[in-house]
Amino acid sequence: MIMNNFSLAVSEAVILTKLSYQEAWEMSYFGANVLHPRTIIPVMRYDIPIVIRNIFNLSAPGTTICRSASADVDGQNLDSPVKGFATIDNLALVNVEGTGMAGVPGTASAIFSAVKDVGANVIMISQASSEHSVCFAVPEKEVKAVADALQSRFRQALDAGRLSQVAVIPNCSILAAVGQKMASTPGVSATLFNALAKANINIRAIAQGCSEYNITVVLKREDCIRALRAVHSRFYLSRTTIAMGIIGPGLIGATLLDQLRDQAAVLKEEFNIDLRVMGITGSRTMLLSEVGLDLSRWRELLKQKGQVADLEKFTQHVHGNHFIPNTVLVDCTADSNVASCYHDWLRKGIHVITPNKKANSGPLDKYLKLRALQRQSYTHYFYEATVGAGLPIISTLRGLLETGDRILRIEGIFRRVIGTLSYIFNNFTGNRTFSEVVEEAKVAGFTEPDPRDDLSGTDVARKVIILARESGLKLELSDIPVQTLVPEPLHATASAEEFMKQLPEFDKDLAKERQDAEESGERGQNVILTPIIGASMVLLLQNGGESECSEVLRYVGVVDAINQKGVVELRRYSKSHPFAQLSGSDNIIAFTTTRYKEQPLIVRGPGAGAQVTAGGIFSDILRLASYLGAPS
Repeated sequence: MIMNNFSLAVSEAVILTKLSYQEAWEMSYFGANVLHPRTIIPVMRYDIPIVIRNIFNLSAPGTTICRSASADVDGQNLDSPVKGFATIDNLALVNVEGTGMAGVPGTASAIFSAVKDVGANVIMISQASSEHSVCFAVPEKEVKAVADALQSRFRQALDAGRLSQVAVIPNCSILAAVGQKMASTPGVSATLFNALAKANINIRAIAQGCSEYNITVVLKREDCIRALRAVHSRFYLSRTTIAMGIIGPGLIGATLLDQLRDQAAVLKEEFNIDLRVMGITGSRTMLLSEVGLDLSRWRELLKQKGQVADLEKFTQHVHGNHFIPNTVLVDCTADSNVASCYHDWLRKGIHVITPNKKANSGPLDKYLKLRALQRQSYTHYFYEATVGAGLPIISTLRGLLETGDRILRIEGIFRRVIGTLSYIFNNFTGNRTFSEVVEEAKVAGFTEPDPRDDLSGTDVARKVIILARESGLKLELSDIPVQTLVPEPLHATASAEEFMKQLPEFDKDLAKERQDAEESGERGQNVILTPIIGASMVLLLQNGGESECSEVLRYVGVVDAINQKGVVELRRYSKSHPFAQLSGSDNIIAFTTTRYKEQPLIVRGPGAGAQVTAGGIFSDILRLASYLGAPS
């Protein structure tokens, strides 16, 4: 239940059919306009029930205030120990502090006598057990008179240093949680403070009576509505609601939006999770909404109502919605400029989810600052899809380390490269040109936006750096030797578009390599090492039967934790090795640890394509929802 003037702030507020006298007393003190606290005194004394009705809906049963402590919503028992929340605005905190206060009888009496002399009303009091400070809340219009009175009363103590300060903190509000069952339910305070912390809301002062009917906190006025929604949601009086901003509605982002659209109803009904996409932005156009976009029409709306993209304005819009306490920005780009914003977003209390590898593989000092900030705050930074798309690579690595295992080596054939090269060399047949197949792989989503990130090994190197840093190694991207697969003349092309335009110039050379390989295969040579696009590659010719070669080459990324280094290169593996038995665009990662030393732990599965990558991002979004209070 949310008191009168706050029901607009929480649209999911419920009607309570019953309240106890004590609960009604507490709520009336905090602003229930239909009741005055003194109204409760005679009805409590003579056990007179009060029925509050809605004049706009006289057929509704209303709320009964009586001696019984039990209450229900629409005939159902309300399990939450907190019956409702209320707030008081336009307050200021006054803090009287000093070592000379400790153990000195009459200090509190002198403080509040001075407040009484100016006729100010004290709303809440909080005192440190060390007696070092006393703070209290008063109406903001009365705070100047109170501060002047205290400065005058304690001038001698202030000059002598027995009191260090009489400080005023303006622009405050009070949030109160009320409920009779709070007294017999452990963990209510912990849940309340946890909900506020995860909404990135700082508490200025706390007070709780020994009856435990009420827990009161003082907050910044600007945080009040967001705090109200955060605690309301956390105590399961409403859905776990998250405001989302999707950055990059390209292949991955568009697929994620479609997955969110298809699953939205199930999440609301079965898991009490309300994911509201408040904005979508690309590099040129953005679409904003005050209540949440209709994801069945987002493509149409982006064209019709899109405005010029502005990432700062986009961020302010998504995070500035005070009616939704939790905000997440989902970066579906590969843009380093977007990744450079993560630190600022996390600092502001915005959660970040991304498959973008640029932040975690960028300069080491920026990465360490980003992770330190994330660990010190209640904001979450999830990036499972940066390595392995929807496969649990990062979480598996963390699980090993957190349970005391030690990483010795990580080897992987990662999604983009194996997806790209498998697709290319499986389809580079007949009269088809190499550039044509690369273009097809790019359109299908098997390559990065710039295919050179795949063929050059840069994408693999970024994954190696991410896994190395997760393993505790402090390496820069430049520390990773990379065996490139890009034609030397095309390294310096200005853009991905230029690269794709110039690639056909090398089709004849690559066609000749293919012809030579086929002719060699016909002569019975099943394993051919040729300088295809700048590095040795293997072409296995099955010729209708099982190849007799004993080894194959695979393009792999390796983290050598023992020697604290990484590398991206072609390596030989026997045909019996799991790395030799991949198909399609599968990922495969082998963890060799002290626990899995004789037989490495293998994670394998589809690691390329929009569906699995978007699915990995979606899993991180649901993990965030569970951390914010949704049932798991």
